[in-house]
Amino acid sequence: MSWHDWFKPFARLGYGARGLVYLVLAFFIVSAAMTTGSGGDSKDAVRFLTQSTASAILAPLLIVSLAGYCLWRIVQAVFDTDDHGVKPSGLAVRAGLLGSAATYGLLMLYALSLWWGGMFSSQDGSGGGFARTVAGFIGAGPVSLILSSIFVVVGGAHIWKAVSRKYRDHIEASAEAKRWIDIAAIGGLCARGIIFLVIAFLLFRHGLAGQEGRASLADALDFIAGLPLGAWLLGATGTGFLLFSLYSFSEGIWRRINVEDA
Repeated sequence: MSWHDWFKPFARLGYGARGLVYLVLAFFIVSAAMTTGSGGDSKDAVRFLTQSTASAILAPLLIVSLAGYCLWRIVQAVFDTDDHGVKPSGLAVRAGLLGSAATYGLLMLYALSLWWGGMFSSQDGSGGGFARTVAGFIGAGPVSLILSSIFVVVGGAHIWKAVSRKYRDHIEASAEAKRWIDIAAIGGLCARGIIFLVIAFLLFRHGLAGQEGRASLADALDFIAGLPLGAWLLGATGTGFLLFSLYSFSEGIWRRINVEDA
C-alpha cells in the first residue's frame, strides 16, 4: 500500500472538518440573528466541538481531520496538483492555499490545546495558555492597507469561483449531484467572499485612520449586525455559511484528490 492510499481519505476527512466548523458557525450566526446578536467565529466553533458532551469522540476526530486538510493544502500548493502553474495568478492561488493551510493548522493546534487542556489541566474551560495565545492571534490580525488589499483579492476570487463555476473542474460527480452542489457552492462561496470583503473594509478603515485594530470574522459579523436590517443580513450570512458547509461536505465526497500527481 502506497502513501496515496491512506492520504486520500485523510484529505477527505479534512474537507469534512471544514464543513463541521462552518456548520457550527452557521448555527451560531442564525441563532444570533434571531436574538439580534453577532454570532461567533471559527475558534468559538472549535471550542464548542471540543467541549461538547460528545467531545471524547468529536475532538480527536476534528484534530486529525484538520491536520489532514492542512497537509492536503500544503501538497496542493507545493506540488501544484491542480495545475495552477507559475504565472502570477497561479502563484497567487498557491499562496492562498498555503495561507489556508496555516489558518487551519492554527485551528488544529487550538483544538488540540483545548482538548488536551480539558483532559489534563484546570477545569476553567480555557484550554491552557497556548489556546489563549492562538485565540488572540486568530482574532486580532494586523491592520494595514496591504492586508486589506489581500482580503479584497481573496474575497473577489471566491465570488469569481462561484460565478464562473470553476469549482466544477475538481468535482467528479453525477450530473444530478452537480446540480445540488452548484446551489451549495455558489451560495457558500459568495457568502464567504462577502465576509472577506467586509474584513477588507474594516482593515482599510483602520489603516486610513492609522489605527491598530481588530479585523476578524467576529468583527465582520458585528459590523453586519449593526447595519440596517442587520438581523436579516446576519440570517442570510448564516444561511450562506450553511451552504458552504454543505459544499465542504460535498468536496469530501466528490472532490478529485489527485495526490498521485504530487
